Formats: sequence, C-alpha cells, structure tokens
Amino acid sequence: MNNLATKDILVFILYFILIAGYGYWIYRKKKKDSVTASHDFFLAEGSLTWWAIGASLIASNISAEQFIGMSGEGFNVGVAVAAYEWIAAVALIIIAIWFIPIYLKNKIYTMPQFLKTRYNETVALIMAIFWLFLYVFVNFTSILYLGSVAINELLGGGHLHLIMIVLMSMALLITLGGMKVIGYTDVIQVAVLIVGGLATVYLALQIVDERINSVANGNVINGFKTLMGQAPDHFHMILAKPEVTTGSIGTANNTEIMKYIALPGIAMYFAGQWIVNLNYWGCNQYITQRALGADLETARKGILFAGFMKLLMPVIVMLPGIAAYVLYKNNMLPGFNGGKDGAYSAVLAFLPAGLKGLAVAALTAAIVASLAGKANSISTIFTLDIYKKYINKNADEKKMVWTGRMTVFISMIIAMIFTWKDTLGISQEGGFTFIQKYTGFISPGVFAMFILGFFWKRTTGTAALVGLILGFVLAIFFNNYAVGIFGKETWLYTAFEYQTIKDGLTLTHVEIPFLINMGWSFFFTVAAMVGISMAGPKVNPKAFEIDSSMFKLKSSTVALCVVTLLILTLLYVKFW
Repeated sequence: MNNLATKDILVFILYFILIAGYGYWIYRKKKKDSVTASHDFFLAEGSLTWWAIGASLIASNISAEQFIGMSGEGFNVGVAVAAYEWIAAVALIIIAIWFIPIYLKNKIYTMPQFLKTRYNETVALIMAIFWLFLYVFVNFTSILYLGSVAINELLGGGHLHLIMIVLMSMALLITLGGMKVIGYTDVIQVAVLIVGGLATVYLALQIVDERINSVANGNVINGFKTLMGQAPDHFHMILAKPEVTTGSIGTANNTEIMKYIALPGIAMYFAGQWIVNLNYWGCNQYITQRALGADLETARKGILFAGFMKLLMPVIVMLPGIAAYVLYKNNMLPGFNGGKDGAYSAVLAFLPAGLKGLAVAALTAAIVASLAGKANSISTIFTLDIYKKYINKNADEKKMVWTGRMTVFISMIIAMIFTWKDTLGISQEGGFTFIQKYTGFISPGVFAMFILGFFWKRTTGTAALVGLILGFVLAIFFNNYAVGIFGKETWLYTAFEYQTIKDGLTLTHVEIPFLINMGWSFFFTVAAMVGISMAGPKVNPKAFEIDSSMFKLKSSTVALCVVTLLILTLLYVKFW
C-alpha cells in the first residue's frame, strides 16, 4: 500500500464497508420474498427494478477489460476503440425492442434453454460447455489478471497475488448472495465507478494542461483541446487502410498496420462489430440474465437505460489512455515503459490523496461486479442446464442452490490457478484484444444460431448444430490458415504483415483483422444454415410464435431510443 496515502485507504475501506453492508442487508431482506430459492439465487425473479437492471448491465460490462484494456487501446489507437461502446448503444436498442420480447414470452431463463427449446438438447449441451469454458478461461481470467496488474501498479508493485485473492474473495462474498444481491450492489458499484472514473478523467485533463502548457492550475477544457492538438490522429473514429501491407519495427507503417488489425476502419462496421455487440448483449447469459427475471416493460427500460449510459463510458475509460499517450510522447510519464495495458495506472499515479483511493475503489468496483456477474452466470448455466438435466434430475431447491454456490467457488479457484502466472498469455496479446479475439472464435456460429432461430421459422436443429461447429471452424481457419492457402490479398480480405519484439527477438506476424474474420465466418455460417434448413419443413415445429404486438413500444421508450441515436449521430459526425 506504499503508493496510497491514509486518505486513500480510508476511502477504499469506506467503499468496501458500503458494498458489504448493503449486500448483507439485501441478502437478509430477500429471504422474505416468495419466489423459489433457485430462481431467487440465479435470476432474482421479478425483484429487480429497471434502474437496477440497467446499472447491473453496466457494472457487469465495465471491468478491467474496459478500464485497463480499452484505456490501453485509447493510448494506442484513440477514439476509434469507442466503437465497441457506442455501437453497443444501438445493439441494446435492437435487443430491447426485438430480442427480449421473444425471450420473455417463451419463459427463457438461460441461453442453453433457448437452444433446447428452439432446436434440440444436443445443441444446448454443446453450447453450455462452450460457454462455461469461455467464461472461465477467457473472461474470468482476463478480468482478474488485468485488474490485479492495474491495482498492483497503483500500490507500488509486489502485491499482485494478494490483490488477486482479495478481488476474488470480494466477488465470492457478493456472488454467494445470489442474483438479487449482485443486481442491487451493482447500483452502488456503477455509482462508484462513474464518479471515480469521471474524477480520474477530470484530473487527467487538468494534468495534461498543466504539464504540456506549463500553467499553474490546469483547465479541463484546455486539457481536452491540448489532447486534440497533440494527438490529432487519436481523434478519428474511422482508421484509414494502410497503403502498404508490410511493416517493420520502428516504422510508422508498422504502427498503423497494428492499429488497423485491431480496428479495421469502415470495414468493421460491415463485418464483426455488429456480431460482437449483438452476440454479447443479446445472446450472452452473463448479460441477458439481468433482464430475464423481469416483466417486458421493466426489462426494456433497464436495457435502454444501459444503452444510454454506454454513450458515457468511452469518456471514462478511453480519455485517460489518450492523456497517457500525450504525456508519454512528451516524456512526462517517468517509469512508464509505453505498454498500453499500463496506461490507465500511469495516469492514476498523478491523482492526489483521497482521489487516488476513489479511483482504486472505482476500478475495484468494476472488477468485482464483473467477476460476481460472470460467476453467477457460470453457476446458472452449470446448475440449470447441466446438473439439473443430466446429473441429478431430482435435485430440490436447496440442493440446486448449494450446487450453484459450489460451482462459483470451483470456477474461481480454476481461474485463479490459470491467472497466477498468466498461463494463458493475456499480457502478450493485450487485455482488450485477448478477450475480443478469443470470444470471436465462437461468436459467429452462436449469433447465427440465435438470429435465425429468432426470426426464421424454417431453421432446423441440424442447421444449428452445423452452424455452431462451422462458425468455430471458419473462425480458426481465417485466423490461422487462410493466408497460407489463399495468400495475403483476396477479394475476401487483405492480410497485413507486421513485426514485434519479444525477449529481444524480432517476430513477424501475418494477420487478417479479426473483425473481418468474424464477419466472413458469420456470413458463410448463415449461408450453410439456410441451405440445410431449406431441405427441411417450411415451418419448424419448434419455431417460436411471433406477433407484432410483442414489439410495440410506449412513447417514452421511443423517445429514449431517439435521444440515444441522435447523440450517437452527433458523436460520429464530430469524430469521423
């Protein structure tokens, strides 16, 4: 704790007491509810308000992946990375209007249950296992690793493993209380992360003005103008495609290629960007679980509220990264080695006593909320979709809750083991890219199954099974083998060659941007599923019944959608 003053420690302790106390109060209060023990633990059925659902969605989404990973991409690329947040706002509107009514009308509580109801048990079981592996070995581990590294740097180093244990313990305490405790404590978590995040941005812009412009008391507006003046290339949403596809260490083209691979300009808006967001927000147990226990209007308002808040998130998680870039470029970040995942921590080091504690609390809130939400989703899928169906079909409510809690504990231990020495190489990929890339291996097939299952009654279970496997295989093929077979330049894609240095050795990489890979994997998967389904009946017996009344909106809902879209349009016009 050698980098934190007494005020910082007191602020952090206050945060911990507030979360623990409120969570315990909710836990005691929820025992009086009339819902079944299992539904209360896994879904908080009917007990979350719209603002609690919206806050919980944001708290579960904004984690070390954003604070550390997206801030790092802000350092490396700039506002272009905000596409993940701002397109998410549009995705949430689509999900609130068209996806959620189908889930709720058919009483869907888990994503494997959706697949079983719409297709068959084989598809559901395969995906349940896929999701469990993804949540434990990609999401859980990356959130824990990135968060622990960031907080460790703020504390002066030497505490990495202790921080891992503390973060996981805090998440465990919240998760064991069930979904209702998670949902309502997330309201406080969101308040802390927004207040702490905005305070960090405010101070970062002040510091930029003071250091770069040599003034005594920095001005936030002047600090932002300085960022735009010092790093104009960091304020464009659409990256230009590099004219040369080969880069060498130390050259500008090498840098531009690496940026473009992560965010391939306008092309990503016709490819993987929509798949990433619609799959994440609409077909993901970790996210949809918050709304599946509510009525339609409450769920809709909560999702749209989250979408509106997503417009603010890049300010909190991206601007500190750009501030770090400008300070680093002017040799004003002593001790910082230029690694993008350390950008956020480097900026936090400037904060005064008290505010640094608030920033650490905000970061901790984001990490703990995400870990707790992820653990609950792992527990829900395993207990309801595997344990209850295949291991102990006669399990009573008490046994299911006990199993859910044991699943939480075991999954956390597994994640801790793989995170302890960064066995999965998260630090090498960069946190944000690691999550997006490896999630992208299953996203095309999963989203194809869901979108066709929602809206095309002819889609068959055989097509879904083929789509699930084919989407995964195609994603691996485009990522690892396509260039070797078809070359670097085809009508489908352009592959880029760039170099990095690792352990003193120069490594050459040839890659197709993974968002482009994802787009083509989705396209060919959908084509295959359509072809297979055409051989089946015109209406699959398991198809969902859909009527127009499910999608009718209240005027207040329409107004919120329009306001969100207008703000988003202005942002893209400004930073195009």
